[in-house]
Amino acid sequence: MQEQALKYIIMKTYLVPVDFSEAAFNAADFAARLSNQTNVERIILLNAYYISPYEELLPNADMVMLREQEILESLDERYNGLNKLKRKLEKLVRAGVQIDVWVNRSHLIRAVVDNIETYNADLVIIGSVGNSSGEGDGLGSHVIGISKASPVPVIVIPPAFKYRKVERAIIACDFRKVKENVPVEVLHKLLGKQNFDLLVVNIDTDHKHNNDVEQLAEETALKAMLQTYKPTYHFINSPDIIKGLLNFADEHHAEIVIALPHKYSFFRSVLHNSISQQLASSSPVPVLLLK
Repeated sequence: MQEQALKYIIMKTYLVPVDFSEAAFNAADFAARLSNQTNVERIILLNAYYISPYEELLPNADMVMLREQEILESLDERYNGLNKLKRKLEKLVRAGVQIDVWVNRSHLIRAVVDNIETYNADLVIIGSVGNSSGEGDGLGSHVIGISKASPVPVIVIPPAFKYRKVERAIIACDFRKVKENVPVEVLHKLLGKQNFDLLVVNIDTDHKHNNDVEQLAEETALKAMLQTYKPTYHFINSPDIIKGLLNFADEHHAEIVIALPHKYSFFRSVLHNSISQQLASSSPVPVLLLK
């Protein structure tokens, strides 16, 4: 019954925040190429351009005050930049996929949340750096904010990652602490009827329960939850969990790592700066943050 229901649920709209950084262009490229593997119908390229009332009324430190004409000219430049990107992506998307561009005169996080609600976006795809955060190699504060505020899943794309067809996904968790349904059906919503390999990794910092991970899964709620997906079970014996997980993803040629919601203890702090920066700067593959 679960398999039958999942076939008819698809992600129809991707939202891609664009600040014209290389990381944002790479995320947009990923979204366009992903459309060839999915049933998405629409991709929205969003730029946020927030001018506070004080900037319009009062001069800045250089005694320069923004005039309405300058603001309008900046808006035109932003639309021109988005349309240029749109024309490039139209050569990459699956036939029939609609690409729209939009500039919001609001804070980036507010713009993302508002557009998710207005256009019923199903997925946010964002570069792990950039998006006006100015934070260099770590995960930008705006990316962290979007990941926290978004009511829908978010895929964070490493700046150097080039799209590969999603055929193998990794979920990492402490098997003993998974008591509720793991929301991996989002992968079926994302990929439709296509098959993919699911690798489930036990994260056990005490190294006490790694002798037979499949037996451990059998003893917990995990195996029954995931049996539809026919996963294979693995464990990581690394004192540095993040490094061990990312090495595992690289060695097994995975295309995506799935970070479960906060209630699944291993990634409880996935959006805290230290762990997020490790994921952003070190991950060889995109990270899908579920809700």
